[in-house]
Amino acid sequence: MTDAHAPTPLKLFNSLTRSLEEFQPVHPGEARVYSCGPTVYNYSHIGNMRAYVFADTLGRTLSYKGYRLTHVINITDVGHLTDDADAGEDKLEKAAAERAQSIWDIARHYTEAYWADIKALGIRQPAHWSIATDYVPQMIEFAKAIADEHCYELESGLYFDTTTVTDYGRLARHGTDEGESRIDPVDGKRHPADFAIWRRTPPGEKRQMEWDSPWGRGAPGWHLECSVMSEALLGFPFDIHTGGIDHREIHHPNEIAQNQAHSCSTDSGARMWMHNNFLVERSGKMSKSSGNFLRVQLLIDGGYHPLAYRLMCLQAHYRSELEFNWDGLGAALTRLKRLVMAAASVCDAASAAVVDDRRLADLLGKFDAAMSDDLNTPIALTLLEEAVAMKKVDAGQKRAAIEAMDAVLGLQLLTLSRQDLRVRPKAATIDADAIEATLARRRDARAAKDFAASDALRDELIAAGVEVMDGDPLGWDWRPEGN
Repeated sequence: MTDAHAPTPLKLFNSLTRSLEEFQPVHPGEARVYSCGPTVYNYSHIGNMRAYVFADTLGRTLSYKGYRLTHVINITDVGHLTDDADAGEDKLEKAAAERAQSIWDIARHYTEAYWADIKALGIRQPAHWSIATDYVPQMIEFAKAIADEHCYELESGLYFDTTTVTDYGRLARHGTDEGESRIDPVDGKRHPADFAIWRRTPPGEKRQMEWDSPWGRGAPGWHLECSVMSEALLGFPFDIHTGGIDHREIHHPNEIAQNQAHSCSTDSGARMWMHNNFLVERSGKMSKSSGNFLRVQLLIDGGYHPLAYRLMCLQAHYRSELEFNWDGLGAALTRLKRLVMAAASVCDAASAAVVDDRRLADLLGKFDAAMSDDLNTPIALTLLEEAVAMKKVDAGQKRAAIEAMDAVLGLQLLTLSRQDLRVRPKAATIDADAIEATLARRRDARAAKDFAASDALRDELIAAGVEVMDGDPLGWDWRPEGN
């Protein structure tokens, strides 16, 4: 599919320089991207998943722009402590002890749960899922290569001396008025910002995950894995490294320091570092320490299709904070349903090879410009809505335009149906068919002005845990009370 507009150069915000930069691939025609994945000691909350919606949107945009994409997402199944500053317990070991399970079983369970969330949110599979424990021998070799010049040993293991590399912490703006974080000192380190490369198992203890190394039996530091796996799978330098904004303060500066040490240069490993902002949830249910934190499955249990959450993420720019609330998610679901209904008119049409309708071509040009402007998804969504609403246009060309836009936004407009988007809430005590039949009887009663019967039927649904949404303009919504 082509259009009449010349493509707009892709510009992305580089956290390293705090500026918009035109994307210039290291390898012509290719885009190599590494995304920090989850630590699989628990389920991912929806704030975590915003990072993967962002990374997926970036990858889809690179593909749309014609680059051959190689995307890597790691799975951290060892080495991540409960504090980024090398304090606390290993999260996997801690979870295994609390649940009296094998650490390997814990990691496998939560990895599979994370992959289920990835699928539910329409996130494309990366070229590689890199599993940290598969790369421990390479991590030891990487550490050996930098140990003499850049590291020192303590009783607890091998530590990286951050003063041995140029401009440590420039990604986080450490030591400047722009700096967003502070690293507290830890006893025994030469400098507060120094970090663990290898953590020796304390005397008298035994971890479920531990390996022999020149610095004693133990496990790699958390930061080491990403340097090793990104180099192994993408080569140094590669194009883009992504992660949540929290990684910008400690984890990614430490990766950069390791990469500089290993390459004996000022090379940060990736040419561009990109970070999505936080998802904010005012009730306090975004923290895993709360126990009952917000997960993708909780949204589904509440009767919301997971792609409504994807749309909610796209409604805000990835570098802006996004506030989550149930009303906002409901509005996103309604917006998604409107898009699906409007796109249904071209679902059976054959997609045109060329879009030469002036109005559609103009929309595609504006869409390309929006996504090329640091992934401006809020504007791109409005252009998609204009395309699906367009009247008196060739169905094949309209379908082609929708396909092109949706390939970037990932909302599956041409494959979803109204039935797919009506998710039965877990709290509902009657099935969807019974709900619809009761709603139909209630509509008939209201049409006949039998308001007593209408109210009785509404009370019947409420008693079953279903809230009737009379104000829904689409006429197809119901959900459990309280959401």
